Amino acid sequence: MSLAVLRSRALSGIDAPAVSVEVHLANGLPSFTIVGLPDTEVKESKDRVRAAIQNSRFEFPARRITVNLAPADLPKESGRFDLAIALGILAASRQIPHTHLDAHEFAGELSLSGDLRPIRGALAMAYALSRNPVLADGDTPLARAFVLPAENAAEAALVSGTKVLPARTLIEVCDHLSAPVDMDIRYPDLADVRGQPQARRALEVAAAGGHSMLMIGPPGTGKSMLAQRFPGLLPDMSDDEALSAAAVMSLTTRGFDARRWKVRPFRSPHHTASAVAMVGGGVRTKNGCKAPHFHADLHG
Repeated sequence: MSLAVLRSRALSGIDAPAVSVEVHLANGLPSFTIVGLPDTEVKESKDRVRAAIQNSRFEFPARRITVNLAPADLPKESGRFDLAIALGILAASRQIPHTHLDAHEFAGELSLSGDLRPIRGALAMAYALSRNPVLADGDTPLARAFVLPAENAAEAALVSGTKVLPARTLIEVCDHLSAPVDMDIRYPDLADVRGQPQARRALEVAAAGGHSMLMIGPPGTGKSMLAQRFPGLLPDMSDDEALSAAAVMSLTTRGFDARRWKVRPFRSPHHTASAVAMVGGGVRTKNGCKAPHFHADLHG
């Protein structure tokens, strides 16, 4: 079972109350149900969303799909929830990442081809978003970006302090949510090592010159601790290096995690690991412990 939660807004007069779009995929006969006091226009979004997902070259899951528009006592009207429902289905079926969903609010009607059509009330929704910032952990205001059709961007941008992200198609929104973002990459710090001046100096020289290192010594002398801090001495990965490392990681059983983009992989195989286990192989060739742009630590 999979669940995705996105944010959107309804219209109630000149107000635009927040709505949570919860999408749940379960096993069972394929079905598509929308609950949460939807009117006819919202119920008809099932057909628009299905066609838009398929025509955008995604897979529409043959699962039991339940969409809940919360709060349940608030009437929901128009096709403004199409975009959020489609993204929720793609996220719940793991076709797009969940990572950045909570940093956005979504509104937009979908055509059968996956294009976004303008909606009513974009200005009211942007105004409500600016007046009611969401509190994240530690009661810190979370400034969500507002994703909506390009035709509504100028209207919503009149509200100062609101980040408006216009889009023309479902694919554009998915590309934005799937793109890697700059992250604060942190590695273990060499300052944690006390003593070992010769080993520390060797690490610094090897990192500066792009050399390999082989550390030999009895257990407990600090080889692992030093090796874990080696990536932090190296420069940031280039795009080519990051793509190369990510491509290798994507072939492993765990796959590549987008949150590890441009983070230098580190492996610490056990000292009893065989050469075959480290290099990989088998009838269907698989990666072992070895991957480009990483540093292995062999104990003992």
